[in-house]
Amino acid sequence: MSDDCEPGVVLVKELEVQPPPLGGHADWMSRLPEELLDVPLWNLAIPGSHDSMSFCLDMSSPLLRSESLLLRLTDRLFPCWTRPCIYRWSTTQQSVLRDQCDLGIRFLDLRIAKKPKGGQDLFFAHGIYTLLTVKEAMDELDMWLEAHPKEIVIISCSHFECLTNEDHQDLVEFIISLFNKKLFPPKDVPTLRSCWSRGRQVIVAYDNQQMVQQHPELWTGIPYWYANSPDPKKVIDYLEAMKHRDRPDHFYVCGLNLTEDARYIILHPLQNLKTMTMEGLSPLLRWTGEQRPGPGEGGVNILCCDFVGVSQFCSIVIDLNYKLLGGASTLAASTVPQTPGTSTDFA
Repeated sequence: MSDDCEPGVVLVKELEVQPPPLGGHADWMSRLPEELLDVPLWNLAIPGSHDSMSFCLDMSSPLLRSESLLLRLTDRLFPCWTRPCIYRWSTTQQSVLRDQCDLGIRFLDLRIAKKPKGGQDLFFAHGIYTLLTVKEAMDELDMWLEAHPKEIVIISCSHFECLTNEDHQDLVEFIISLFNKKLFPPKDVPTLRSCWSRGRQVIVAYDNQQMVQQHPELWTGIPYWYANSPDPKKVIDYLEAMKHRDRPDHFYVCGLNLTEDARYIILHPLQNLKTMTMEGLSPLLRWTGEQRPGPGEGGVNILCCDFVGVSQFCSIVIDLNYKLLGGASTLAASTVPQTPGTSTDFA
């Protein structure tokens, strides 16, 4: 690549699989150029974390009922083997939400579940349940937003393992009560300027259409594209095919996360999800740096990654927005409201 590339574009090399600089990008949205302030958020490049709450999995918790029958039977017989294995391959992040936000993460992938005998508290889950409750995590996020009034966070609530209608209603009422006037409704087009002018900081996508229809504050579920493969080349090929086939009109996620299967685990007994991710991260970051946000064919929006604190992932995604300079006026917000949709292909 030549030395005269456009400003703000990161040169992605093998050496970029390294920790981000101290300080991260806690206020990167407020520092974007004036020319990008009227671009709809779904036409910007936004860093996200895959399975954002899996940093605090509880190895002593029960397995999710949605796990395979074979795995649950094996867990009953050999929990001393299955639990450490599930923990190693289900942990996708290392830091609490406020630290992820400080790094620049603005899309949070929250998989919500209720324990079979866990009372009324709701938790997060990925194979097993988390130590932190949903309310504790949301409270932490609200405190971070108070300290960063010009940053916008997109929250994707999904999966909802074992939630009843009453649980959904209680959860939605809690979210609306907590974030209150910070919520940006789906009837309007979100841009940085429109959010700032009204003091709105939170977009909540809720993957339950009944709740969305009952609560005008909620957005429909956001499509999450993932290749379900441990091979970074297959991930890249899948994302390329998807974004050229049917780029959604609104928010959508390209999942850079690698996914193991039973065969991979058996063949790599000394590995875990982090080592697998680090081995395949360089080509994924290189591909990311070659992308361009925007509404056209091939344009990216939200990009999600595992272990967001161990590489330059956030910097690379944020810098993609500078490719829009000079053409941002053509991406100015329209008055077309969000069209209904459903989320698909969650990892």
